[in-house]
Amino acid sequence: MQQSLNNRENQLKAINRLLDIMDDLRAQCPWDQKQTFETLRHLTIEETYELGDAVLDNDLNEIKKELGDLLLHIVFYAKIGSEQNAFDMADIANAISDKLVIRHPHIYSDVKVENADDVAQNWEQIKLKEGKKSVLEGVPKSLPALVKALRIQDKVAGIGFDWDNRDQVWEKVQEELTELQVEVQNNDQGRKESEFGDVLFALINYARFIDVNPENALENTNKKFIKRFQLMEINIIQDGKKIHEMNLQELDVYWNATKQIFP
Repeated sequence: MQQSLNNRENQLKAINRLLDIMDDLRAQCPWDQKQTFETLRHLTIEETYELGDAVLDNDLNEIKKELGDLLLHIVFYAKIGSEQNAFDMADIANAISDKLVIRHPHIYSDVKVENADDVAQNWEQIKLKEGKKSVLEGVPKSLPALVKALRIQDKVAGIGFDWDNRDQVWEKVQEELTELQVEVQNNDQGRKESEFGDVLFALINYARFIDVNPENALENTNKKFIKRFQLMEINIIQDGKKIHEMNLQELDVYWNATKQIFP
């Protein structure tokens, strides 16, 4: 118990230290003095993606560093908010704490739940009671399309608008693939794009049902392809060849060799 209290004290001291440093930077550093919500926005997005990379790489030390960068941004936003008499760090922490208490009645009230799905459904129903006009209102417009599709599906599933099982979803994937092939044959560019989007949406839905995060899956495939291709380039150079002078059959030999190293 004492060790737990000491850990909490150390954490609070560390946060206070960061808040003090932020005060110093805002008062004395020309770069920090110039920053606004708008100038920080793109940097925050970049830091979020860097954290995502560290998570996919399972690099715990890098995750720690990137979380620190994001925490700095939160403290920075809080500082600017306090200067505008809009909010400060306490307001931010209390707001999220209040939200968590309200949205977890199975912990802080007498609501009973059986599993995580029940929790998700309660969460969405509570949000509607809070004044949300739509279940999809909380999906950010600027999310990347693949992530946005997953969040949309999660949101509507949270109020029970979902398939019964994964076999139904796979049938939908096959149906959308067939419709795409029809439009490819018809060569209608607008319809091809529309049906291709439907295929992707259905595949993302299927990913949910087989417990695969499609964003992570695609990014891991991107990383694997990059590793394979860059190794292939190195091997070709070491063999004294030029990649742009080789035909596809020759490239396939090198490509298949890299697949043995990065399966």
